[in-house]
Amino acid sequence: MKKKYYLTMIAAIMSVGLSMAQAQNPECMTNLSIYAEHAKVKNYDAAYEPWKMVYESCPDINKANFSYGEKILAHKIKNSTGAQKDGFVQDLMALYDNSLKYFPGKFTKAGVAIDKALLSYDEKMASDDQLYAMLDKAFKEDRANFKNPKALYLYFSSLVDLHAAGKKDLQEVFDVYDDVTEKVEEENKKLTDDLQKLLEKEDAGTALTSKEQKRKTVFETNSESYGKIASSIDSKLGALADCGNLIPLYEKSYEAKKGDVNWVKRAVGRMFSKECTDDPLFSKMVEIQAQLDPSADVYVYLGTLKSKNGNNNGAIADFNKAVELETDSYRKSNILYKIATTVRRGSKSQARNYALKAIEANPSNGKAYLLIANLYASSANDCGSTPFEKRAIYWKAADMARKAGRVDPSLGGRASQSASSYADRAPTKEMIFSSGMAGKTVSFSCWVGGSVQVPNL
Repeated sequence: MKKKYYLTMIAAIMSVGLSMAQAQNPECMTNLSIYAEHAKVKNYDAAYEPWKMVYESCPDINKANFSYGEKILAHKIKNSTGAQKDGFVQDLMALYDNSLKYFPGKFTKAGVAIDKALLSYDEKMASDDQLYAMLDKAFKEDRANFKNPKALYLYFSSLVDLHAAGKKDLQEVFDVYDDVTEKVEEENKKLTDDLQKLLEKEDAGTALTSKEQKRKTVFETNSESYGKIASSIDSKLGALADCGNLIPLYEKSYEAKKGDVNWVKRAVGRMFSKECTDDPLFSKMVEIQAQLDPSADVYVYLGTLKSKNGNNNGAIADFNKAVELETDSYRKSNILYKIATTVRRGSKSQARNYALKAIEANPSNGKAYLLIANLYASSANDCGSTPFEKRAIYWKAADMARKAGRVDPSLGGRASQSASSYADRAPTKEMIFSSGMAGKTVSFSCWVGGSVQVPNL
């Protein structure tokens, strides 16, 4: 034990001594100051030579060698051609590797692998096989730090292209799709949870500090990025996940995989989301999942089957059982949202009730707000005795859609588009003027209830 302690102390002293020696190197310190000042104002050409001297002579003197070095080399790559450009590309590749070598506490395996893969992609240096291999290895070895939205998309996109070329099977496409979408949801959940705390403070009438306002902007921007990537991933998957592909694939794998609880859960979940619930295989798979993992989701699926067969009371009982079983508020919210989408065909008011419960469980559930907005908009003809009153419901729908984008910026595009569409269908300024309703209140006697205030002209 003492020997191990002394060896550790010696190593620490040597490390400190090396750093102090470098720190005392006047040339390194001078050039570090010079290139940092140039880099701060984005004068990367002037920063290059002093940075190169410090990077090569004193690589571990400061993390700036790598953070600024990346920007300096990226600038050089952008503004050079031929062999010179290739040299800068290789220098940047080496810098990524060295960042992990000299500052392992500041950089991650996944982060470095992603940087190298994206550089390879941008410079057209790697095939789909190579890109997928790099990103697949990084995702599986360091999933926690695999957060880059562009890399998540490229990881999945390169696999789909390999499948199209006959090099990867469809099951692997679905497996990676599940992994990537789960990761996107995980990261967005962290962002919206943090954002919700700031929104609650705003709603309580307390102004955010400048630091909090900056954090809010970061949360919104990053969440929006994940939303765009999620949409792109779904588009890339496209028709591959249609029932015509899903059912034959699962029928083929059923006997070999029916004991694999993870495979069964993902298969059932995908058939449910793609509305392949009429096929007998769905019922059979739900029964298998009920045996392997009698979780809350199972009761959602059982309730859906009963609802399709006209057993509404049985369906509601199963749905409520699903809610009772789930203890995690985030998952409970998602289950309540699933139930709301299922019962909407039979009862819009019941669908809204479940959507509101979903929001209560997770205030960041923007999908629930969008669903309520759609329920309101689809009831226009039932909520008013005059054309003006019927169209007034769209103001209420637009307001709900805006809330969806506010609590979950990853839905910002959909929410904004929906809100604009609903607002366009609301009474025009001319209608407001001719009706004499400006500033007045329109109440709804239909299932929607409540009221809206007509805008002043």
